[in-house]
Amino acid sequence: MINKTIPSTGEALPVIGMGTSRTFDTAASPETLARLGEVLAAFFAAGGKVIDSSPMYGEAESRVGDVLRAMPARPPLFTATKVWTQGRDAGIAQMEASARRMGVERLDLIAVHNLVDWKTHLDTLRAWKREGRVRYVGITTSHGRYHAELLDIMRTQPLDFVQFTYNIGNREAEVALLPTALERGIATMINRPYARGDLFGAVKGQPLPALAAELGCASWGQFFLKFIAGHPAVTCIIPATSKPHHMLDNMGANTGALPDETQRAEMLRKFESLAG
Repeated sequence: MINKTIPSTGEALPVIGMGTSRTFDTAASPETLARLGEVLAAFFAAGGKVIDSSPMYGEAESRVGDVLRAMPARPPLFTATKVWTQGRDAGIAQMEASARRMGVERLDLIAVHNLVDWKTHLDTLRAWKREGRVRYVGITTSHGRYHAELLDIMRTQPLDFVQFTYNIGNREAEVALLPTALERGIATMINRPYARGDLFGAVKGQPLPALAAELGCASWGQFFLKFIAGHPAVTCIIPATSKPHHMLDNMGANTGALPDETQRAEMLRKFESLAG
């Protein structure tokens, strides 16, 4: 099992977690709940722990809670969600509702989503952390937008986590976000590791390079995840899926070796030669 530590506490987390954007935004039909139950069962069976959601994701928080409540025994869990609204009172109401929907007494991590009213919500979250109502505080962006403002917040505000996009085809985060997180001791949660599936189109029909076997990668998905996980500033990656076999494949990247700097450079060269 590949674990990374949260710098602010030293707590270890599996490097592969799961996101819920789009994939868990579904109706609560018996068929859907059964399929999502299989997804989470595969996740936990492979040692998964971190589940990330947001009120921005429609019904995702509720579906996570539905599946967790249906489990006969709840495995070790690290629940993360976000606050995505304007105003202190609205933020408090939203965060309390998120905990109810996800079926947990206390969320492990709450992050301000896409910097919305971040000063107000960070004040609330710091108070909640002091009171023991949340364990970790963070901030996120899910797009290439807001990087300058996000960097300023990272450099000036006490944060446990930051979430942003990073993958082998979009390495903008290597310029400043990842180095700043490393320097400031901020854990990173990486979204869109497959660029919403675009990376698979770039390598469709191509065999895995020989290096993949050295790293224990049996698929391109695992290859892409291992590239991200090899960066020293990366703490946790949250690919999203609603298919049990894709979850099993994702979790295959949670074991074995991580690439070193030389191997990551070789992985990048191979991908770029195929992607053109």
